[in-house]
Amino acid sequence: MAGEETQRRWRANCPNCGAPVEFASAASASAVCSFCRSSLLREGEALRKIGESAELFDDYSPLQLGAAGRFAGAAFRLVGRLQLAYEGGSWNEWHALFDSGRSAWLAEDNGSFVLGFEAPLAERAPQAHELILGAQLPLAGQAWRVASLTQVTLAAAQGELPHPPALGRQFLVADLRNPQNEVGTLEYSQAEAPLWSVGRPVRIAELAMSGLREAEAGAKAMASRTYACPSCGAALAPRLQDSKSIVCGQCHAVVDISQGLGADLAHYAQQNGMAPQIPLGSIGSLAVAGGAPLPWQVVGYQERCDLPGSQGSPGDDDEEQTFWREYLLYNRNEGFVFLVDTEEGWSIVRPLTGVPKGAGASVEWQGKPFKLRYTYMAKSTYVLGEFYWRLRREERIQVSDYEYKSGARTELLSREEQAGQEISWSHGRKLDAAEVARAFPKLAPEAQATLARDAGPASEHSLGFKLVVAVFVIMVLFMLVRACSSDDCQSYKDAYGEASSEYQQCRQRSNGSGVRINSGGGSFGGFSSGGGGHK
Repeated sequence: MAGEETQRRWRANCPNCGAPVEFASAASASAVCSFCRSSLLREGEALRKIGESAELFDDYSPLQLGAAGRFAGAAFRLVGRLQLAYEGGSWNEWHALFDSGRSAWLAEDNGSFVLGFEAPLAERAPQAHELILGAQLPLAGQAWRVASLTQVTLAAAQGELPHPPALGRQFLVADLRNPQNEVGTLEYSQAEAPLWSVGRPVRIAELAMSGLREAEAGAKAMASRTYACPSCGAALAPRLQDSKSIVCGQCHAVVDISQGLGADLAHYAQQNGMAPQIPLGSIGSLAVAGGAPLPWQVVGYQERCDLPGSQGSPGDDDEEQTFWREYLLYNRNEGFVFLVDTEEGWSIVRPLTGVPKGAGASVEWQGKPFKLRYTYMAKSTYVLGEFYWRLRREERIQVSDYEYKSGARTELLSREEQAGQEISWSHGRKLDAAEVARAFPKLAPEAQATLARDAGPASEHSLGFKLVVAVFVIMVLFMLVRACSSDDCQSYKDAYGEASSEYQQCRQRSNGSGVRINSGGGSFGGFSSGGGGHK
């Protein structure tokens, strides 16, 4: 093995600064000088400068060059990195070189990871202008769905790369998903055919990685990443490497930090909402669908509602405007999940890499049939904490919620669409208030008690309550100005009581404008990355 390793390596001097440049694989076509950041192209036994990489945006990733791991029994090492920028921020793609000489890409995706391999296409790839968001696309023997279409720029590069980097050039990246939980990527960065790769979600623990960036070092680096709130001047100190938006703890302004330090900070004001029942920073142990309990920290909180006239469910013409709360939870090795509190109880969901089979009123995921329950337009009315997507004012998300029941267990699917940008799916399960209370044992007794205020499903409400809601909806349509709900909150008081979160939320919003911002999940929870994607 040692002899093969030496045989593969190749060294030369940078033609710009003279520094040594080493290639771990003699097959690699390009590298970036670690001293002067020159982008270098191999030509026989010499190197030629073809450009210069911008300085990498320090996003405090746990990955770094030299980190090693194993996939399917084969050893690899991270030898290069690309940093791609888009309207909502940036993401990393790490060049993983296997001992066999094979290359792969380990892409960071909002706290999660996808390992993909480039492959040739036997058939003609579609042109960029032929792709339609949400359309089915047969390619490489699989049936795919076009999940996102993102204009990106290769902002910076580092280390050894299999292709010369197209630095500074804008191009389209199309993400395709399939029911096998795979993500296919068409990258239109070259004049000829697009690059095609296929990947699957992986976890750092499963890759048995060594040489990762120390958590303490990342925390210290994050501590130095401080912004001044553009609204009130208070210090904003994000704690997560993936954060694209942060809410000022003093004035509650929503601040866009997706462009990093030194950039102009876009922001807007929002009206205050309710204090979350589970405070930011709380740590709880919860199991997502099919997994073991893991520690999750509450890093974000949002209050949401559906928009009047947008909700529909098969076989039911009744419409009731609903309000719910979502907690964004984070684990350093697992990424993000959503803990959702609705009228119908609690649920926990996480984003999917793949997409279910089928469309419309019934879809299939992992061999299970899910039935459509609701389709509606959703918006957020109040947020706290940090979010891995870029929050936008006045943006709506089209949501479709599906359900599968097996005995006492209920599984959930949620589809979210940002018009013209991205379609995402999330999957999870329902859980009762007692499990949530056990997961967060350090909550104050009064907070623990409020977790168990679960109401029954909407279909089980009394006829009298439905009549009250009908009157309420009519008043909303007549008196609605900009808020989610009207000034008359009596229906919520009657249904849930004067001390309930629903009634207090309604009263809170009836006193102000109800600023509308981008949402991050459905009533079952979900996510929206604001245009980001896998590679």
